[in-house]
Amino acid sequence: IYRPVATILLSVAITLCGILGFRMLPVAPLPQVDFPVIMVSASLPGASPETMASSVATPLERSLGRIAGVSEMTSSSSLGSTRIILQFDFDRDINGAARDVQAAINAAQSLLPSGMPSRPTYRKANPSDAPIMILTLTSDTYSQGQLYDFASTQLAPTISQIDGVGDVDVGGSSLPAVRVGLNPQALFNQGVSLDDVRTAISNANVRKPQGALEDGTHRWQIQTNDELKTAAEYQPLIIHYNNGGAVRLGDVATVIDSVQDVRNAGMTNAKPAILLMIRKLPEANIIQTVDSIRARLPELQSTIPAAIDL
Repeated sequence: IYRPVATILLSVAITLCGILGFRMLPVAPLPQVDFPVIMVSASLPGASPETMASSVATPLERSLGRIAGVSEMTSSSSLGSTRIILQFDFDRDINGAARDVQAAINAAQSLLPSGMPSRPTYRKANPSDAPIMILTLTSDTYSQGQLYDFASTQLAPTISQIDGVGDVDVGGSSLPAVRVGLNPQALFNQGVSLDDVRTAISNANVRKPQGALEDGTHRWQIQTNDELKTAAEYQPLIIHYNNGGAVRLGDVATVIDSVQDVRNAGMTNAKPAILLMIRKLPEANIIQTVDSIRARLPELQSTIPAAIDL
């Protein structure tokens, strides 16, 4: 060794750089890579899988198949829904591919059934975006709709503020809703049409300007919220008059407190549950993020009602 001092200093510098680089390495099960995979979804409620395949999937496949760089396309159709997964060449820019997918969907729109409630949608699929932790809420007292409302308005915003947390999705149910099951025979006997019911329910929930109060120097805007929110409030709603007598909603329908989507359900240990699926930021350390969430669990427990188990 001709320059021992310089060699030692260089070795020390390389060692320090290695230690510093090791401490800065992210910890994750998969590298942060934009995988060129895009998933296209379309829905047509009530349509059979065969109808979805021929009327929805086929036009989309023909349009999407013209995109440059598509290496594989997989399509699956079920009752009322179609899903198409596009795998692009690995050197394909995912953002450019997404723009091409949107253009292909727009081009196929005129060939799709007119009864579709919404346009087909797409999203980028990335295996590294899988949840790092799933929390569950259960209760023997609160309904699923109430639990979902609490989770989406109280817990999810709080958890999303923890260091390293990127997104919190709430699943397992949906927001509370009132479901009205009409009795066709009762409607016929009372001379009530479906439009009568629809109009009465709609008018009962219209937010109208209530005006203002003024004096010489002040003005107060009047705001009221008289929307019906529970089944008990909907049942006495007058929807029609028959021979001078009022026909109420409860006379021709079964009105119950429920949720918006009754086909969305979560379970934990054989009990109905609400799921909070937590995803980390791309640059966050998965271990540190999980530790931060676990450290906040006692605080989160203290903010929820005693009848709810987290």
